[in-house]
Amino acid sequence: MSVVFSRFAVWRASLLVLVASVLLAGCQAPEHGKTYRVGFSQCTGGDLWRQTMLSGMRRELSLHPELELVYRDAGNDTQRQIEQIRQLQAEHIDLLIVSPNESAPISAAVDSLFRQGTPVVVLDRKITSDSYNTYIGGNNTEIGRMAGEWAAKALGGRGRVVEVWGRQSSSPAQERHQGFVAALAKFPGVQITEQLRGQWEKDTAKAVAAAHLAALQTADLVFAHNDVMAQGVREVCRQHGLPGPRLFAGIDGLPGPRGGLQMVLDGTLTATFLYPTGGEEAIRVAARILGGKAVRREYALSSFQIDRSNVQALKAQSDKLTDQQRNIEQLNSRIGLLNNTYATQRNTLIITLICLAVAVALGVWAYYLMRQKLAVNKKLRQRNRQIIEQKSKLEEATEKARQATEEKLRFYSYISHELKTPLSLILTPAEDLLSQKAMSQRDIRAGLGLVRKNAHRLLRLVNQMLDLRKLDAGKLALQAAEQDVVAFVREIFEDFRQQAQHHRIDLQFTASVPALPLWFDEHKLDKILFNLLSNAFKYTPDGGFIHGSLCVAEGQVHIALADSGAGMSPEEQERAFDLFYSGQKKYSLGAGLGMALSREFAHLHHGQLAVQSAVGAGTTFTLRLPLGDAHLGPDERLTELAQHQARQRAYVDEPRLPAPANVPAAEPAADRITVLLIEDNAELRNYLVDKLGAEFAVTACESAEDGWRALLETVPDLMVCDVMLPGNSGFVLTQQVKADFRTSHIPVVLLTAKGQIQDKIEGSKAGADAYLTKPFSTDYLVQTVKTLFANRAKVQRRFSSSFLFAGENTSEKQFLNELTAIIEANYADPEFSVEQLAQALAMSRVQLYRKVQALLQTNVTDYITDVRLNKAKVLLRDSSQTIAEIAFATGFNSASYFSTLFRQRLQQTPSEYRRPVKTDAVS
Repeated sequence: MSVVFSRFAVWRASLLVLVASVLLAGCQAPEHGKTYRVGFSQCTGGDLWRQTMLSGMRRELSLHPELELVYRDAGNDTQRQIEQIRQLQAEHIDLLIVSPNESAPISAAVDSLFRQGTPVVVLDRKITSDSYNTYIGGNNTEIGRMAGEWAAKALGGRGRVVEVWGRQSSSPAQERHQGFVAALAKFPGVQITEQLRGQWEKDTAKAVAAAHLAALQTADLVFAHNDVMAQGVREVCRQHGLPGPRLFAGIDGLPGPRGGLQMVLDGTLTATFLYPTGGEEAIRVAARILGGKAVRREYALSSFQIDRSNVQALKAQSDKLTDQQRNIEQLNSRIGLLNNTYATQRNTLIITLICLAVAVALGVWAYYLMRQKLAVNKKLRQRNRQIIEQKSKLEEATEKARQATEEKLRFYSYISHELKTPLSLILTPAEDLLSQKAMSQRDIRAGLGLVRKNAHRLLRLVNQMLDLRKLDAGKLALQAAEQDVVAFVREIFEDFRQQAQHHRIDLQFTASVPALPLWFDEHKLDKILFNLLSNAFKYTPDGGFIHGSLCVAEGQVHIALADSGAGMSPEEQERAFDLFYSGQKKYSLGAGLGMALSREFAHLHHGQLAVQSAVGAGTTFTLRLPLGDAHLGPDERLTELAQHQARQRAYVDEPRLPAPANVPAAEPAADRITVLLIEDNAELRNYLVDKLGAEFAVTACESAEDGWRALLETVPDLMVCDVMLPGNSGFVLTQQVKADFRTSHIPVVLLTAKGQIQDKIEGSKAGADAYLTKPFSTDYLVQTVKTLFANRAKVQRRFSSSFLFAGENTSEKQFLNELTAIIEANYADPEFSVEQLAQALAMSRVQLYRKVQALLQTNVTDYITDVRLNKAKVLLRDSSQTIAEIAFATGFNSASYFSTLFRQRLQQTPSEYRRPVKTDAVS
C-alpha cells in the first residue's frame, strides 16, 4: 500500500510540474513588440531621393519601437498604387502614409480608407480631396525662388541660363520653374536662353543636353530641377569639352556618396538647394497622431542653399549622424539580445524554484526520496549561484549599454541646443528683414548685427568641434619649436591688459626666471592660455584679480593662473574639462569645447592641465610642460628651415610662400584697405561703417582716446575722423598721429560741420591729408580714401626701391634710416631678432611689422634678410672668404640654408655670383 501511495505521490508531483510549466509558458509576459502598424505607399523607390526618404523613415522608426512600417512600392504605376492602398486597407493598418504618383486617381482610394477612420498622412505631393489628417512637403515655389536669387547673385546680375526641367506635367517641376522665373524677373540682365526636358532622370538629361550643345556652349549657368539632371548635363559638357557653362546648380542636396552634398564637395555642382524628403517628419507626425496628440494640418519643410561655404560642415554632420545611427542600431540589437537572454534566465530561475518546492513536497510524502531531494537541493543551490552571477553580469552589461546610449543622446541634445539658439537668432531677424517692405536703417543694421554675431558664434563652435574631431582622429599633430616661454606667456597676458583695465581687474604675471627656452607648439599653447584667461575673466568680478606665475620644478615648467572668482565645488572640479558639463552655471558649448581643447592640447604637449578650487575662494589652473625635447617624436619637431620660415610668417596677416627662383616677385596681395573711423554720433557712425564697409575693412570708435588706442593696436591704412569729439578734438588727435613715428605714415581725412576757410587752414596745419565738410557725399568720401591710399602706394614703391634718401627730413625717411642703421649694426649676430629690433626702436612687435609693411610692402624678417644678403653680395665680390665664412659673418646659422636662400632671392648660387677672377672656395 505504501508503494502504491509513493507512486501516486510521484505521479502527482510530475503532473504539478507539467501544469506549472504550461501556466508559466502561457502567463509569460509577451515581448515588447510593435503596437501600431503604419502603412507606407510610395509612388516609386527607384530614385535616390525616394530611397533617402525611406531611409529617414527607418532611422526615425528606431526611436519609436511601438511602430511597425508596412512598405509598398508602386514603381511609378498609379493603378498598382491604388491596389496597394486597398490591400493595406484590408490588412487593417492603423495609419496610412502615402506619397501619390498621381494626385487625382489616388484620391478615391485614400477617401475610402479615411472614411473608415484610418488616419492619413500625405507626403510630398497633395491629393485632390481633403481626406487626410496632415500634409508634409517642401515649398517648390520657394526653392525655385531661392535658386533664382542665387543664380542672379552668382552671375553678378548678367548672364545666360539653361533650365533643365523635370517632368513638365508634374506640379514640383511647374512650381520650381515659376519660383525660378519670378526671382529672375528682378534681374533683366539674366536671361533663360534654353529649356531642356530632363524628365527627372540623369540619362534623359544627358541625351537632351547632347542635342543642345550650341545652347550650352554659350550659357553661363545650368539650373536643373534636381541634382542628377545637373550632374548629367555637366558630364555632357565635359565630354564635349565645352568652355561654358561655368556654374551648375540643382535641387535636392541629398547626403551620401551619390547625393548633392558630395557633388558640391567634388566640384561637380557649384551649388544645390536642400529639398527635404520629410521621411523623419512623417514618422514623428504618425507617432503623435497614434498617441492621441494634436498635429497641424500642414507641415512646410524648410530649404536652404548648399555651396562651398557650408558643404564641408553639412557633409561632416551628415556622416557623423549616419555613424551614430549605425551605432545606436547596433546597441539596440545588442540590448535586445541581452533582454532575451535575461528573460530566458529568469524563466529558468522560476522553473528551478518551482522544482525546488515540488522536491520539498515530495520529501514530505516519501522518506525514501529524502536523499535524492537533498542532492537535488545541493545542485539547485549551485545553479542558483550561477544564475545570480549571470544576472549580475547581465545587469552590468545592460547598464553600460544604457549609459552609452544616454551619452550619445545627450550629445545630440547639446549639439541641437547650441546650434538651434544661434540659428534661431540668425533666422528670426533675417525673416523679419525679408517680411518688412520698408525698414529704418537702424532696424536693418540691428538685425544684421545680430545675424553676424551669431554667425561668428556658429563659426567658432564649428572650428572648435573640427579641432576636437581632428584630435579624435589623430590628425592634429604637434609642431614644436624651441622658444622663450616666459616672453611668450608675458605677451599673451599683455593682450588682456586693456580688458583688465576696463573691468578694474588686477592682472599680473610673474616668472621665477627672466627667460626660459622650451619646446612647444606656439599656436596650441596660445589657445590653451587664451582659453584659460578668457575663462578667468568670465568668472572674475569687477575689482578682482587674475595672477599668473611661471616656475620650474621637477624637470617641468609650471604655468599657474589664479583668479578671485566664485570658485568651484568638488564635483565641478572633477568635471571641469568635460565637454558638456558646466555645474550650476548655464551651459555653454563654446566654453566646454574651449576647456576640453585646452586639456587635449596639454596632453598633445606630453603635459598636464590641472585645476584647484574652492567655493568662494577662487580657482587656480596649472599647466605642466616637460623641459627638453627627449619626449618629442621626430614628427613633433619643426626643422631648422621650417622654424625660420615660421618666424618669417609669424606676424604676417596671411602666410606667403617664397616665389620660385625663375619667377618674378608677385604683386602685393589685394587685401582690403583698413580704415579707422572715429565719430561720436552713433547713427552717423553706423551709417558710415555700413557705407565704407562695402569697400574697406572698417573699425569704429566714438572718442579720440579710444581712437588713439585703436591706432596703436591695429595701425590701419587710413583714418577718418570727426573734428568735434568728446575730450580731445580731431585736430589734436591728427597732430598726435602725425607727430608719432609709429603712426605718422597714416593718411587722415577730417570730417566736420565747420566749413570756414580758417577751419580748413587749422586742419591743414594739424597735418590732415583731406578735409570734408558736412553734409558730404559718401561716394566722394570713398573716392577720397581710394585716392589717398593710391598715393601712399606710390610712396611705398619709391621707398621700396631706395630705402635711404639723404637730405630729406620726413618722419618716414628718418624712421627708415634708423631702422636700417640698427639692422646694419647687428646683421652679423645670428641671434638678432625682430623683438630686439622693436625694442631698440621703442615700438611693439606688431606696430613695427605694420609700420614696415605700410612703408616698404614687405615684412621685417624679409627686410633683415635682404640687408644680410646685400652684405653677403659685397663680401662675395670683394673678399676671399669662403662661402661658409661669409654665411656665418652675415648672421646665417647654416651655410646650406644661406645658399638655398641666396639662390631663391637672386636666381643664382653664391659661387655663380662671385666675380670670374675670384676662385670659388669650398665651403
